[in-house]
Amino acid sequence: MSLATTYCRASVGIEAPLVTVEVHLANGLPAFAIVGLPEKAVQESRDRVRSALINSGYEFPARRITVNLAPADLPKEGGRFDLPIAIGILAASGQIPKEALNGYEFTGELNLSGDVRPITGALPTAIAARDAGHRLFLPDANLAEASLIQESCLYPVNHLLQLSNHLCGRQPIAAALAPVGGETHYADTPDLADVRGQAQAKRALIIAAAGAHNLVFSGPPGSGKSMLASRLPGILPPMTESQALEHAMIQSISGLAFDPKRWKQRPYRHPHHTASAVALVGGGSNPRPGEISLAHNGVLFLDEIAEFPRGVLDVLREPMETGHINISRASRSAEYPARFQLVAAMNPCPCGHLGDPVKACRCTAEQVARYQGRISGPLLDRIDLQVQVPAQAAETILAKSGNKPTSASAREKIIAAHERQLQRQGCNNAHLQNSALEQHCRLDEASRALLIQAMDKLGLSARAYHRILRVARTIADLEQLQDIQIQHVTEAIGYRRMDTAT
Repeated sequence: MSLATTYCRASVGIEAPLVTVEVHLANGLPAFAIVGLPEKAVQESRDRVRSALINSGYEFPARRITVNLAPADLPKEGGRFDLPIAIGILAASGQIPKEALNGYEFTGELNLSGDVRPITGALPTAIAARDAGHRLFLPDANLAEASLIQESCLYPVNHLLQLSNHLCGRQPIAAALAPVGGETHYADTPDLADVRGQAQAKRALIIAAAGAHNLVFSGPPGSGKSMLASRLPGILPPMTESQALEHAMIQSISGLAFDPKRWKQRPYRHPHHTASAVALVGGGSNPRPGEISLAHNGVLFLDEIAEFPRGVLDVLREPMETGHINISRASRSAEYPARFQLVAAMNPCPCGHLGDPVKACRCTAEQVARYQGRISGPLLDRIDLQVQVPAQAAETILAKSGNKPTSASAREKIIAAHERQLQRQGCNNAHLQNSALEQHCRLDEASRALLIQAMDKLGLSARAYHRILRVARTIADLEQLQDIQIQHVTEAIGYRRMDTAT
């Protein structure tokens, strides 16, 4: 019977469901049909596969060829099905033995000469193949990212002829593992010591890094807001193995290059203020991850946040609370992780000099209110640290280097505080919820009275109250103290300067 079956994987969000590729050769006029809900790129594989087989020295069957991609109701997209379709045709026509296909999965796009091109989503494919107990043939260019998966059996392929020779037993392909860097490299990140002055802003940056708190810098142009934010990746603790793997999966399905030197280094995304809501949270007719998912377990920096349309900023509110984003479209839906740390920078007014003792502000009160109103109250409520970054005096800017702290010294304190949080509660302070928040952020009577007074005077919400508790807990962790003290609460309240009673 001229029927052969191979296996591949589709790409649905960060999942890789199994697809059975059935190839049947029947008598009749030569034809080539692909069924099973293929999109345009999958339909075009007919021409790529035909040319690849012929240019690799194989006979393309002059028969009626039907390829079924099962399950039929699962959308299939991309060129990943080229390789399993080509192998299925060779097996169905007797040019390679069918029994050689047992226990294998295939994925890869073919060019017209038979070379195997890389695909997106190789990492979820490798995970799914390992969990199913299958060996995986994949493009050699995808080996570095796929080999992150422990105990996986991977065979890198450069050409269709190389794969067919392996299946025929002529030139076996050795299973390969690419080395992955085990240490996090910080040498290419800017140093915190480069920032002159701004002691309070540096302090807030260290607190934000230690507890994964959201942060906004407000100040005149040139005061160092963006410079401070760019130093954050260099002081963040490295990701765990599972966190790094989650981030690598999102990179994989997004088609971003994998860099072993950045393994475990937290991502830092900084989209331009012209970015749309879809660009930030993801979407499209075929859902793709947005900037918040690409920043998963890392930092999303929004420079000139007040220049973003208010509607675009407000789409961040839900994922900031839940840590994931659900994208629903008419034909399909997808869920992506989005546990990111928001860091933003803004001017206090359109001209940027509101409150500047040297340069006079040219904005009217109405312009200032309209400008600051672009950041909605509910979004501002979700930002733990709100810091004023004043312009620096000339003598401070021209002072000799050697400012403290350096990124290395700050990172040492931050990692120690981070480990205290993990040992105590299993998560960052910013992610404490419900009973765990009350258990680990207990206040004495003096601290509680101070916080209640601040809530009444500043008109703080319940969410702001909880965020003050989390920040105070982080400050205590940086000082290696078991209990939150009144000075920690006082400092945490001081970081709510943009919260005022209306």
